[in-house]
Amino acid sequence: RVAELESDRGAVVDTAAADLRRIERDLHDGAQARLVTLAMDLGLAKEKLLEDPEAAASMVDEAHGEVKLALQELRDLARGIHPAILTDRGLGPALSAIAARCTVPVRVTTELDQRPAAAIEGITYFTVSELLQNISKHSQAHHATIDLWRSHDRLMLQVTDDGQGGATTSTTSNTGGTGGTGLAGLTERLNSVDGLLILDSPPGGPTTITAELPWRRRESAPEPS
Repeated sequence: RVAELESDRGAVVDTAAADLRRIERDLHDGAQARLVTLAMDLGLAKEKLLEDPEAAASMVDEAHGEVKLALQELRDLARGIHPAILTDRGLGPALSAIAARCTVPVRVTTELDQRPAAAIEGITYFTVSELLQNISKHSQAHHATIDLWRSHDRLMLQVTDDGQGGATTSTTSNTGGTGGTGLAGLTERLNSVDGLLILDSPPGGPTTITAELPWRRRESAPEPS
């Protein structure tokens, strides 16, 4: 058990480090680069404001467009860290939101009378997000379902699709040769919280992925002093 816990701790540290590198890269290559360009464009527009007002106005208009793009990239990045809808409204609405963005029609059913701990909600959300990306990219499915419910002290998640099947937990490719599935990383992330991922994906489909997570009670917010 000690060896398992040490391995799980290592997986958590590796995942956190990878997430930090992704955030840093997205900020550096995305919003930060746009904001640097925006500052330069506004500086040039300021210089031209008196001698060529029309050119300055055009440059300000372009800068306005860059601001909108930078804001959208920051919103997307924030959603990737921890989406506001998950914090504010819980797993049901949050899963419905990412299902609506999937290229495959997805039906979502949630049966939760309480909210689990924030950490469990976050892992569940990103598990579903990864699985829906796999369905969009690799499954060739026409329909998918997400079912979420509580069974005693476990949070149960099941994602199914009617695609070609052949998915594996390999980090290289599924048997259909359509590219990596990312399931190995999900398995490690679930294992880190004493969770479990079960895959049933025969060639020709359908694919059913069941995840179990510990039900951890959401701590009540402290009373304001």
